[in-house]
Amino acid sequence: MSRTRMLAARLRPYRRMIAVVAVGLLGIWLLFLDSYSLYNRITWQRTSNRLRAENTYLQEQIRILEAKNAAELSDEDVEKIAREQYGMRLPGEMVYRLQENP
Repeated sequence: MSRTRMLAARLRPYRRMIAVVAVGLLGIWLLFLDSYSLYNRITWQRTSNRLRAENTYLQEQIRILEAKNAAELSDEDVEKIAREQYGMRLPGEMVYRLQENP
């Protein structure tokens, strides 16, 4: 008998166990170790879903801000913004600053 046949005859009882171990190692490789593994794909999908939701939210905020920007401001609104945000005053007007006690 040749060496190959002797080795095959010796491994014949373990053939099923070898196949199960090989399939198990392949499964572990495909689930966790490959660069496109199932674990990585699930992680990428979760990240994609989160980013899509954030993108939708931000697009809605942009739409709201564009609608506010497109609305014309009345003279009273302009005066209120100038006084509150920029500290402007009318000529001859006296401004008194009040401080709140903590």
